[in-house]
Amino acid sequence: MKFYTTAKSLFSVAADTLVVFVGSDTNSSPVYFSDSAYVDERLKGEVKKLLKSEDFEPTVGAIFVVQSHGMLPYTRVIIVGCGRLQEMTAFDFQSAVAASIVRAKQSHAASVVLSLPKEILERFTSFLTARLLTEAVGFGSYAFLPYKSKKIQEKEKDIAIVTVVVSASQVTETMKGIIDGSNRASGTIFARDLVNEPSSVMTPSALARAAKSLAKQKTIMCRVFGKKEITKFGMGSLLGVSRGSNEEPKFIKLSYHGGGKKTICLVGKGITYDSGGLSIKPSSSMETMKCDMAGAAAILGVFEALASLKPKINVVGLIAACENMPSGHAMKPGDVVRAMNGKTIEVLNTDAEGRLILADALSYAEKYIISDCIIDLATLTGACVVALGEDIAGVFSDDTALAQGILAAGLIAGEKLWRMPIATAYEKDLKSPIADIANVSKVHYGGAITGALFLKEFVNEHMPWAHIDIAGPAFAEKETALTRYGGTGFGVRTILSFIEAQAKKM
Repeated sequence: MKFYTTAKSLFSVAADTLVVFVGSDTNSSPVYFSDSAYVDERLKGEVKKLLKSEDFEPTVGAIFVVQSHGMLPYTRVIIVGCGRLQEMTAFDFQSAVAASIVRAKQSHAASVVLSLPKEILERFTSFLTARLLTEAVGFGSYAFLPYKSKKIQEKEKDIAIVTVVVSASQVTETMKGIIDGSNRASGTIFARDLVNEPSSVMTPSALARAAKSLAKQKTIMCRVFGKKEITKFGMGSLLGVSRGSNEEPKFIKLSYHGGGKKTICLVGKGITYDSGGLSIKPSSSMETMKCDMAGAAAILGVFEALASLKPKINVVGLIAACENMPSGHAMKPGDVVRAMNGKTIEVLNTDAEGRLILADALSYAEKYIISDCIIDLATLTGACVVALGEDIAGVFSDDTALAQGILAAGLIAGEKLWRMPIATAYEKDLKSPIADIANVSKVHYGGAITGALFLKEFVNEHMPWAHIDIAGPAFAEKETALTRYGGTGFGVRTILSFIEAQAKKM
């Protein structure tokens, strides 16, 4: 797919499909922006007439298609609703763009023109609008097809050319936004592809190979540690979880050297398949557990984009990767493992394994990485999905500045996050009579919080740290214009926005 930007008149650019946006007033009636009103004028009022006759409500992502009948240099015009302009978020705008791209693909459009009206450009700035648009085009076009038949693969035709129309004064910033958005979309799609691979393919070794492939860039280095090195590190938690599997665990370290004085450390959960271990999951709960490495995939997606975005900051990525399987060698409920920092953990439930491998990764970060903050991403708890639903990630942090920075980054990126409490009163629920800490609480409530409290035990109290529980939005079981069924790459764009914001502060 190739992107172009132009300041030419809408009617001087030819394509299969034109996309224009329509807002909504308080009564859910259409509000025409400068370009959609212009198109209606050229079609002799046909757009307004048809929308009125069909009682079209321009909610976010609502679509209406008008045939041009040769009156425009386009076969069809897609009218896409974007809701009330005053309330429009980055997520809303991207949802609208992606919906129009999905519809254009259904019409087998090879070329699409998207007209950005001044009303939307003023809402977000030219650069950010173009970046969000480019990402949304990529997500609306996305399909994971390696395991589909050749016939289906051939039927899924990509849009070849996307042209963005803006005013002459906005062309330069729009082009910069398109380049930035292309890189961020590429990182997100890289993460999606990793999550969507079957777990028999995306093993810990395969995840390590994906990480090594990123080190071809001069600014990125990768080191992969196997079982022998993991044992030397004293990572008893990671070794305990991996014991039941025939697949060897891997510990992956990525480094991006962008310069500057700041370093951000990212830690990712890389459970490439989670059966629950001996505390085995119900069969229906195992169907999508290839996604339990989505935190690791997000970090790899971040590094894939960093090589192109080149922010002037340093980033370290740490990934603990293994499978959680039942066997005669598997870790048993009641076992005690010793994490890298020396703390002992009573394993009451082998299905609470993500926090165990993260305990060792966080301990490694504390001992070997000099950083300004640590952020971990993990599909950690079903409890977070119960609290926030499938679309919103939970942010846990005692550091208000760090938490607010992540939330602000998510808002700009178009990803939904919500700050959750670190309720220290619940720490007593993780006490163990025979070890330093238990891996789960015996209380049935507040599981997302106790999961975060467990991780907090492996981070220095003076280190700014945040835990992002992405269990809900990491894997889409219901399709939207922005996310097809499967991995979403959630977190990549938020972390990239956070990194860029920190780089600008130096």
